[in-house]
Amino acid sequence: MDNKEIIRLLNIDFVHELEATMIYAYNSFIIQDCNASRLTEAISVDEMRHMWWLADLITKRGGKPTMEHKELDFGGEDLKSQLKRQIQSENEGIDEYVHQIEIIDDEEVVGVLKHILDEEKRHRKEFREILGKMD
Repeated sequence: MDNKEIIRLLNIDFVHELEATMIYAYNSFIIQDCNASRLTEAISVDEMRHMWWLADLITKRGGKPTMEHKELDFGGEDLKSQLKRQIQSENEGIDEYVHQIEIIDDEEVVGVLKHILDEEKRHRKEFREILGKMD
């Protein structure tokens, strides 16, 4: 796979992390439940760190990270719907990272993506645990 295609795929990831960072940060401001709010805030910081790692991979390969994102879906006005949207976001990221790990042949990129994948799985688990306590 050439650098141009790797950069294209990494930019998909970068935008996903950008969107997650903004959604989680915003939701952490408006969530009334302290535990859920703190967790969402902490995970938004993780997502921002993922952006840095991806931007580094992109620029090392001669590309530029894109900041163009779709309209953001914050998941609604109540905590339950916000957590469901955040779990959906983690699922989307996990699916994309699993696919990219299978098709990218750059060892450094795959190593970073595997690390991000592990963190995304942990995020999903933590969001599910909070949601589970609400039922």
